[in-house]
Formats: sequence, structure tokens, C-alpha cells
Amino acid sequence: KLNSIHMAKSSKKKSILTKESLDFLKHYHNTHSPVGFETSGQRVWLNYIKSYIDTHYTDPYGTAVGVINPDHEFKVVIEAHADEISWFVNYITPEGLIYLKRNGGVDHQIAPAKRVLIHGKKGIVKAVFGWPAIHTRLSNNESKEPTPKVENLWLDCGARSRKEVEQLGIKVGCVVTYEEGFDELAHDYYIARAFDNRIGGFMIAEVARLLKENKKKLPYGLHIVNAVQEEIGLRGAEMIARRIKPNVAIVTDVTHDTTTPMISKIIEGEIACGKGPSLATAPAIHNKLLDFVTDVAESKKIPVQWRSLSRSTGTDTDSFAYANDGCPSVLISIPLRYMHTTVEMLHKSDIENTISLIYETLLALTPKTNLRYM
Repeated sequence: KLNSIHMAKSSKKKSILTKESLDFLKHYHNTHSPVGFETSGQRVWLNYIKSYIDTHYTDPYGTAVGVINPDHEFKVVIEAHADEISWFVNYITPEGLIYLKRNGGVDHQIAPAKRVLIHGKKGIVKAVFGWPAIHTRLSNNESKEPTPKVENLWLDCGARSRKEVEQLGIKVGCVVTYEEGFDELAHDYYIARAFDNRIGGFMIAEVARLLKENKKKLPYGLHIVNAVQEEIGLRGAEMIARRIKPNVAIVTDVTHDTTTPMISKIIEGEIACGKGPSLATAPAIHNKLLDFVTDVAESKKIPVQWRSLSRSTGTDTDSFAYANDGCPSVLISIPLRYMHTTVEMLHKSDIENTISLIYETLLALTPKTNLRYM
């Protein structure tokens, strides 16, 4: 019996994630990196990746790029985005309550009673989203309970006047993020406030680590891009694509797990956590590059799932595909539950399989790979 147990354990596939990479995963996800204010997260990311690359740089708005083989004319990009959804301080009442505007597609319905961090001019200030007690909501003689809206949500930081708020270093324009960080659940599930899309930044950093540790030599320049401002219109990718002018772009982001309640598979398709990365079809997705990635997945026995998108992928893929003279681009997404909440959830095996698919695709790709349609 002991021998059979030992054999079962030894036959289990070895994880490609190390203790150091998991420590980075937690630290990176717990570092706040709101849209337009990504510097803290980018510092963590660059500090981890710099030993696996030849050089690095940042652009004027904070997109970070690590480069392997910087002198090669043929350029391949692997890309994720670094920013997380957040709020802006918009108005401070005479009584010291704080009203907000969105910074990206933050979900107002999850806000009541959440703890937040206001990134003030004097440092972090803790606050909460206030919300009327259930007793008062049920006794207001209205036909239905009030629902959260941007205009009826406020922050309470303990101040009782506008002056007390300002004394804390809070003013209009300060950014606000949710407090929740990385945690682990049963059966190899992880949760975090901003897997969208710091999990992508983590995965492309791990690809760089594997290339270095396995002593792989690439026949092209690899640009590992952690872009800013995706959540407000793919802006960071738009800027950096024009600067790099890549020949090929492999973008990774999150996609919806559609197996939970209140999601229509008829509309969103069928994607599930734990069943591998998702490959998408869309006009911006280059068909021959997609076929190439699909062949790699089949040859390396990496499970994949499929999703159809429409006019836009809604990811940085669009910015790379349509930049310059056009760049063959593909999207490799990781399934995610509860997107744009504080409990975004994904599965460890999907992280590993997405890393493996990007890594194996890079090893198979060369400047001579035929990606011409005709």
C-alpha cells in the first residue's frame, strides 16, 4: 500500500511554479496598481523579471518592457496589462463624506460595506463604503429597497468635516482601491482583487524565467510587455505597439468562466476554470498564428478551450493587431470567475497551462514561420 501511494505521488505532474514564483505571485497581487497609477506594481514586476532578461525600459506613461535579444530586427511581443480598476475621489461633503467616480469598469453593486484604501497625498488612508442599515432601508415606506449606484455610494474615513478629510491628505483626484488581497481556496483555487490582469503579468514573467533557467536561445528579440491603462481603452498597448513595431504579438488576459449561475452560455459560450487556457476567434486574431498556437497545444498535450468574440476582443490584442502596418496577433486567455469583483477566482492548473502554452509557442516560432494569408 505504501509503495502504491509513493508511485501515485511520484507520477503526479511536477509543478512549473517554484516557491519563489509563488511568493512573487502573492506579493505582486497584493501591490495596488490602479489605472494611471501603476508604478508600485510595475516596480515589483520589474524587480522580479530583471534577472531573466537582457535589458528593460519603461515608456512615459509607465508601461514596463523586459527584452531578451534586444538587437534582433525580428520582434516578438508577449503582453499582459498591469492596471486594476479603481475609483477617483470626486466630491467631499461639508460633513466629511466622500463621493467618487469610476476609474475603469469598477462594479458599483459590490461596493457597499467594502473596505478601501484612499491613496492620499500624505499616504494611505483607510475608509469604508457606507450603506444604510437594513433596519432603516426596510422602514422607509418605499416600494423597493435602494440599489447601489455611483451617485448614492460614499466613503467614510472617520472624518466629520471637509477640513478633517483634507488634513489626511485627501483631495479631489485621489485614487481609491479595494483592500482585499491574494488568498487560497480548496482544490487549487486562488482568489485576488486584481487577477484581471496581474495574473497575465505574472505568467509572462514566468515564461521569461523558464527561458532563462532552461537556457533556451531564441532566434528573435523577445519583448515582454506589461502595459498600463488597458481598463480605460487599451491605451498603454496602443502606445507601446507603435514604439516596438513588433512582427508578432501574443497577448494574455482573463476571460469569463461561464459555468456559474446567471451567465448565459448561449451568449458567452462555454468556458470553465480548470480546463485549460482559452483561445479566441475574432477579426483581430490572426488565423494562421492561431492555427500555429493550436498545433503547439496539440503537440504538447496542453488542454485548451475555445471562445468566439465579435468586432473587438476587448483586450490589448486589438491594439497590437491594428498598430503600424498590422501585426499578426493572438489572444491566450485564462478562465476567471467573478471578474471585476474583489474575489476574482482562477485555478492553478490554468496558470501553469497558460504559461506552458506561451513558452512552447515561443520555442516553436521563428522569423521564418509563414504567417502570410496569401
